[in-house]
Amino acid sequence: MRVLLTGHQGYLGTVMAPVLAAAGHEVVGLDSGLFADCVLGPPPADPAGHRVDLRDVTSEHVAGVDAVIHLAALSNDPLGSLAPELTYDINHHASVKLARLAREAGVGRFLYASTCSVYGAAGGDELVGEDAPLRPVTPYAESKVRVEDDLRALADDDFTPVYMRNATAFGYSPRLRADIVLNNLVGHALLSGEVLVLSDGTPWRPLVHAADIARAFAAALTAPREAVHDRAFNIGSEVNNVTVADIAGQVAEAVDGAKVRITGETGADPRSYRVDFSRFRDAVPGFDCEWTVKQGALELADAYREHRLSREGFERRFTRLAVLRAASESGAVDGTLRWRR
Repeated sequence: MRVLLTGHQGYLGTVMAPVLAAAGHEVVGLDSGLFADCVLGPPPADPAGHRVDLRDVTSEHVAGVDAVIHLAALSNDPLGSLAPELTYDINHHASVKLARLAREAGVGRFLYASTCSVYGAAGGDELVGEDAPLRPVTPYAESKVRVEDDLRALADDDFTPVYMRNATAFGYSPRLRADIVLNNLVGHALLSGEVLVLSDGTPWRPLVHAADIARAFAAALTAPREAVHDRAFNIGSEVNNVTVADIAGQVAEAVDGAKVRITGETGADPRSYRVDFSRFRDAVPGFDCEWTVKQGALELADAYREHRLSREGFERRFTRLAVLRAASESGAVDGTLRWRR
């Protein structure tokens, strides 16, 4: 199968591309390259692809493609809140444009990287399934809800959109992100000896390893159409429904000598939810996540040591908001995050 993978030079795309290739697919990348240089360790071998802004995609980019895996986005809550209008422009409008072009080009399957953040203010201890009310609390999560709604209107006998609601990702990727919770806490622990939690530690978070996300997308790519057509799936594992305080404790176990400090200075986080992941396991028999939070913390600690993670890299090179601010201040990108060159 010929697969267009958007965001192939991002945190998840860099892990997913080789998984898809190993499954026998021809992978074509599409990325603007904003985070292509955010590499920790040996440079990854990227698939051939298009260096293009998602907003500038044309029918040529989807010609001859059997399926699209759409990861590219402004990819976390702080980033989305910094520039809400850009979040909606890129994450929502450009995503729907890509889907329409794919449908017109005869692409059969469109796997959309949504998020469990759509349940944002669900609260409580009950497991949240895909049919639960959506309560996004950030522009990032709201943009994902809007795309899901618009993709449903495009679904037909020849075009199968699938909404992959990923839990919060963790784990090592050659293109590291240090601004997601487990990756961040492990970095703090190694660099400072302290597992620093700014919230009160009580919110629930569902977590999933980047490699398990890649495996789930590969499985959805070839699953029977009737199993996945126009359906939303939570991607993760119930064992990785943990509180932020639990995550901090597991990081302290993975990093010798690190001490947990929960300051509570940012107060209670309204984003709190425990997630039911059984629908995808039922739809795609044989799939299950392989990584636990504890294993991920150990993997990250080893990778950070091996590749000599520095404080500068941790705070600037591998933090999305810092990367974009630096690119803007240097004049490399304009106010709409387009390359000037």
